[in-house]
Amino acid sequence: MLRMKSFNDMNVSDPDRSSLDLLIAQEPDLWLQQRNFHADEGETVQAILMEAWHRWQSQALTFSSPLLRHRLKLLNSQGGLAAEWGLASSQTDIETVEAQVYSSKSKQTNIARLVLETADNDASVLPLLQSAAQTLSEMYDHTFDLMTVRLMMKRQQLSDKEARGRDDLFQAAKRLHDQNDVRSVLRVLLDDIEHMYPRADVNLYLSQDFVNGDKRVKPLQLRHSDDDLTADAFLSGKPVSAADGEGQMIWAIPMQGKQAVYGVLSLKLQREEWDEFELNSMVMLADTAGSAFENAKLFEQSNLLIGELQLINELTKRLNQSLRLNEVFEFAMTELLHIFKADYCNLLQLNADGSHFQIVSSNVPAAANETYSTTYGFSGVVYATREPLIISDYWSTRVVESKLMDVTRSRSLIATPVMAGTSVVGVIMVSHQSPNYFSYDNYKLLQLLSTHIGLAISNASLHAEVRRMVITDNLTGLHARHYLNEQIQSRQRKDRCGSLVLVDIDHFKRVNDTYGHLIGDSILVIVSDVIRSCIRDTDIAARWGGEELAVYLPQIRSEQAFRIAERIRGTVETQTNPPVTVSCGISEWSFEEDKISVESLFYRADMALYEAKKNGRNRICVG
Repeated sequence: MLRMKSFNDMNVSDPDRSSLDLLIAQEPDLWLQQRNFHADEGETVQAILMEAWHRWQSQALTFSSPLLRHRLKLLNSQGGLAAEWGLASSQTDIETVEAQVYSSKSKQTNIARLVLETADNDASVLPLLQSAAQTLSEMYDHTFDLMTVRLMMKRQQLSDKEARGRDDLFQAAKRLHDQNDVRSVLRVLLDDIEHMYPRADVNLYLSQDFVNGDKRVKPLQLRHSDDDLTADAFLSGKPVSAADGEGQMIWAIPMQGKQAVYGVLSLKLQREEWDEFELNSMVMLADTAGSAFENAKLFEQSNLLIGELQLINELTKRLNQSLRLNEVFEFAMTELLHIFKADYCNLLQLNADGSHFQIVSSNVPAAANETYSTTYGFSGVVYATREPLIISDYWSTRVVESKLMDVTRSRSLIATPVMAGTSVVGVIMVSHQSPNYFSYDNYKLLQLLSTHIGLAISNASLHAEVRRMVITDNLTGLHARHYLNEQIQSRQRKDRCGSLVLVDIDHFKRVNDTYGHLIGDSILVIVSDVIRSCIRDTDIAARWGGEELAVYLPQIRSEQAFRIAERIRGTVETQTNPPVTVSCGISEWSFEEDKISVESLFYRADMALYEAKKNGRNRICVG
């Protein structure tokens, strides 16, 4: 009987050991179903039988077994040649002796036959052959038991690995869903994968235009070539793999959420480091990352939307705090510079006749009050299309010529029309000296803000118009009397002196009775126009009542007021048809007076006017 060797003593050739190991690696689930291992399959029997044969052969050589002097054949249960020893004899009188090889592990009657060819008719050969068959059977059963243990250990290792994988997957999923920032989600995903596969080359290809400082995050390029795994995975939504010539596997796994595929996770690693379970785990991790990415993106967009709404609400509230057009323009320009962190901002308003734009607010000193045709530059483009525009690099594209862009050396631009109903009443231009500075979100936000700025401008314009109507006489276009009173009171608080001229049309009732009220009204309009032409822009002319008009002259003493009144009197006499004359009364005040009031100023001017009329009209008197 040959000595049994331990598993560690086995001296098995690499091909046979490889085939046995391959069976263990490939079918552990099949063999260990219900914790019962069956070795009746032909391939399994062949592998174990060859293992037992080589072990027996190794020991037979060690003890120089007499059987090895003959030709030996190992036949499988179907009679096929499994293995052999020695060379065929040239003698013709060859006897064949065989012994059955059984196994308690197999349901078959026998698993093999050990056949010996001999020419010397030695009777001792048969007992030796039977002993060898018995030893081979025991080695077969021993190998089977060892293989079962190995399979169980393999299965336990797989179970432990799957348990660790599930725990790692759970922890990774928890970390991913703990993030509400897109950058954090991507960083956690890539860090966890690199921790699981430290020798793998990991990259993430994103389909979105997303700026990230992580060099592992790259833009997804859809080249549609046959070997473009990332494009295939992105378009199909399923994992795609390929092997390179260096024994490495390349996996492209889509990262998708409920709404879309957001990118593709790429892993390059050694083939032996990867199995089916890990693929399923990685697909689940990529899907979890896709959901976390989607949630973070939605959270980010929600915060952005909330921020925009708060910004619009605050801007609208502050815009509506002032109803003066110049203050609205200045505040809008300042806020837009702050919101977009821009270098320059220009607000252009369409003039009354719609022929050109005028810059009403700008942080470019050279551009103050500049005018441009409605067909010139980017303001002309916005006016013609009634649509906002974004320019990434003015110097490289130069769609149109723009003096503002050239003067400020700006390269990036966002511009939008300011609308009043369906009409363009202005243009907002925000620029920066860096190329590609403004994002599409900036472009949309400016368009939204322009609506509220337009409403504020419309409100201020309407308020200015209503105020103008309230303080203006409809017939003459001069200010109303109450406005004149308010302005005199205001000027008396800060000026050193001032004069008031009352102008009365002589015999105006006779003009109305003779020529009619329409002619009388036209005379009033002509006299008002004469007064406006004879005074400064800072002077205030008003209709005091009926045919009486008044002019307040800030910082003017009575001597100079007399000359202005004389100029009015002489011009009226020569320019009216039918010709009329006017009488004027003048009064003045100065800060040296004990009592300064509007009433006293009007009283003295009225008394002077009375004197002028009493002394023959068409003359001027100073009170």
